[in-house]
Amino acid sequence: MRFGSPTSFWLLLALPLLAAFFLYAIRRKRRMLRRFAEVEMLRKMSQNISPYRQFLKAALQLTVVFFVVLALTRPQYGTKMEMMTRQGLDVVIAADVSLSMLAEDLKPTRLARTKQEMGRFVDNLSGDRIGLVAFAGEAFLQCPLTTDYGAFKIFLDELGPELIGTPGTSIGAALETALKAFDPTERKYRVVVLLTDGEDHSGAAEKAAQKAAEQGVILYTVGIGSRGGAPIPVRDQRGRVSYKTDARGNVVTTRLDEVLLQKMALATGGKYFHASPGSFELKQVLEEINAMEKRKLEGEHFTQFEERFQWPLTVALILIVGEMLLSDRRRRKREWEGRFS
Repeated sequence: MRFGSPTSFWLLLALPLLAAFFLYAIRRKRRMLRRFAEVEMLRKMSQNISPYRQFLKAALQLTVVFFVVLALTRPQYGTKMEMMTRQGLDVVIAADVSLSMLAEDLKPTRLARTKQEMGRFVDNLSGDRIGLVAFAGEAFLQCPLTTDYGAFKIFLDELGPELIGTPGTSIGAALETALKAFDPTERKYRVVVLLTDGEDHSGAAEKAAQKAAEQGVILYTVGIGSRGGAPIPVRDQRGRVSYKTDARGNVVTTRLDEVLLQKMALATGGKYFHASPGSFELKQVLEEINAMEKRKLEGEHFTQFEERFQWPLTVALILIVGEMLLSDRRRRKREWEGRFS
């Protein structure tokens, strides 16, 4: 037994409040009646009303609420096997998280805008496996290839300059790490999307692109930020903003090596795109990927838990009908025969 929405159990906290409300309503009704009738008159007028049945009706209403909440938790019991077929590619996104990605020529920052666009990119995938590589002066696999787009977005949210302590921009290391994420036995249906705002400091970028081409990987490169560069903001502990400077005190601006990114993409049969404030271009990358031939995977079995919310919901409906049919009048063999008898 498992529950698809266990957080709904918090709604059960309303049951004591409802019970207190019903008790208060019954007592308040009795107090109001006493204000308008003598005790003996009130006793004769209400002798056909059963307090036991009133409490029973209230208990049934509370029980209905309990079973409705239980249905909302989506109890799941038992499993079934289903066949799943899909068509898709293996796509690894290599995202630059160096300090220069904090530049603000793309609002709110280059990195924040990149993460937003990557989220939209993933939302439009269907059947493709997606992986994530984070890189600056070095690179590591942040998320292995998966079809769980929700899990991918969790890793995406964690992207930031603090992930990698080594400064710089090693595009070669990023591509090498992305290639290791693929199944080495597969020679087709593999794509790397490289997102960066800087030049390669490793000197191994073109060599890595050639290796990708030999392995049948298509590379799409996206240059982020203005072509003229932008200063890199640095915030102190008080939140005050200054800009990164070199040893001579000059403000450092980022440099986008578009020629290198174009060469890398063309070496693998891919394309280069420039992401500017007006257009981020990941939509065009998605169009290119969707136009590619995709492999068809069949015969994959997966286990799915059977939804059993119908059971408590059925009980709740039965109790509602029972509560409606239950009268709060007590059964009497003989009716009252006089007003004062």
